[in-house]
Amino acid sequence: MIVWLNGTHGVGKTTTAALVRDLLPGSHVLDAEKVGETLMDVSPPLPDLDDFQHWDPWRPLVVETARRVLDYTGGTLVMPMTVLVEAYWREISDGLARYDVPIRHFVLHAEPATLRARIDGDEVLGPSTFRHSRVDRYAAAFDGWLGDAAEVVDTTTTPAPEVARTIVERVRR
Repeated sequence: MIVWLNGTHGVGKTTTAALVRDLLPGSHVLDAEKVGETLMDVSPPLPDLDDFQHWDPWRPLVVETARRVLDYTGGTLVMPMTVLVEAYWREISDGLARYDVPIRHFVLHAEPATLRARIDGDEVLGPSTFRHSRVDRYAAAFDGWLGDAAEVVDTTTTPAPEVARTIVERVRR
């Protein structure tokens, strides 16, 4: 099974993914951003499209990477990755379904003001124009399709360990 943790920057996906992994025996974390980073290393560079998710190879490579890692490791694959374009999510989820890989899709949610404050206060990455640029896109996706396409877990005031326990409880049901 794949437990996909969606949501925008600053919502707690990476932290929650590690905690979920620790609570689910036999699980592993795969960050699909690494697939995008690999594509960013292509030389000469691929076209500048503002986000590696817009490159056509990214989505099928995420599907292939996830299914092959899952075939190799077994268990559960926890994937923290923002996907805000509905067509991209459908391409990924349909691709995994073709391989009979079940997905539990969670969106970690927080209101825009909370997200902006977290981005500004991030002591590891620091404030980021890129991350800020995604807050409004996230809000539009959440209101448009994402809030209905995933199981929503509000992280506004909920600590990451509790968010992880909530996700694990839902997965085990």
